[in-house]
Amino acid sequence: MPGRGVLTEGRVCDIRMEMIHTGCDGSEEPVTFLKSERVFLKNNSEYNENWVQDRIADNPSILGLGKLTLGDRERRQQGAGRLDLLLYDKRSRYEVELQLGEVDGSHIIRTIEYWDKERKLHPQYNHYAVLVAENVNRFLNVIELFINKEIPLIVLQMQALRVGEHITLSFTQVLGKKLAPSVTDKDKKTSPTTHASWKDKIGPERILVVDKMLEISHNFDSTLKPTYNKNYITFKINGRRVMRFIPHRKGIMFRIIMRKSEEADEKVNSSALDFIEYTGAAYSFWLNADVMNKERKILEEIAKLAFDEHNRRR
Repeated sequence: MPGRGVLTEGRVCDIRMEMIHTGCDGSEEPVTFLKSERVFLKNNSEYNENWVQDRIADNPSILGLGKLTLGDRERRQQGAGRLDLLLYDKRSRYEVELQLGEVDGSHIIRTIEYWDKERKLHPQYNHYAVLVAENVNRFLNVIELFINKEIPLIVLQMQALRVGEHITLSFTQVLGKKLAPSVTDKDKKTSPTTHASWKDKIGPERILVVDKMLEISHNFDSTLKPTYNKNYITFKINGRRVMRFIPHRKGIMFRIIMRKSEEADEKVNSSALDFIEYTGAAYSFWLNADVMNKERKILEEIAKLAFDEHNRRR
């Protein structure tokens, strides 16, 4: 292999090295090897944290965690700061926190705090806390303690590399673990349960929330029937989900699938409903029997908006 590079003490001294590539037709073509140069991003005015977020948001698969989709960015956390990136696939959600330079204790705690908040809001998914930093060596032992305590924490060491006139990002997983398949995927293969078994499972007061929302829904579609899955209940129109009910120790998480609009926002903001967030094309609320009685009228108005929208899609 002809070349113009030599190795001294394990380091390439010359940037370029020519190699021979054999094409499909048998012809030999020279290929140029370019040495990469490490670019440190902390305090870098051109390649900053926002730039890194852009690169990951454009193509989340560069993290090496599978085929992921961007769910949200700079996601506001109630009583805390903002989650850098929320990524997801069919099974799981990934709460991603970025840090340029050397990782510090505050970012470790923040990553786990955001993960904990998201998993409590959406218990039907697997959740992974993902910490991305340029240098993680200092706290590796501390981070391993969290993993030993069954916190699904994934740590990625990030390197920015300049190759010729180009710059790229490389991510190496230095710590991490995977959970069992998510509840959601298992449910797809599970036969639906019944109203009676759900009543036994969550109690008569909580199942009453579902029953009252079914009464409201029948005002707009009398043919609608609930589907009692193993871990959640859904209402569907022509096979499309319009509502989902997820049991939680705080009550029932109620998600109503509809486009975000000024009219819906106004109804939500003017009510006493315990609004969680709008994400995944759905408004989410905490419901219980008392809220159903006090806020039934506003729930009827919001449900009407959702059913009108779904009926227009037929």
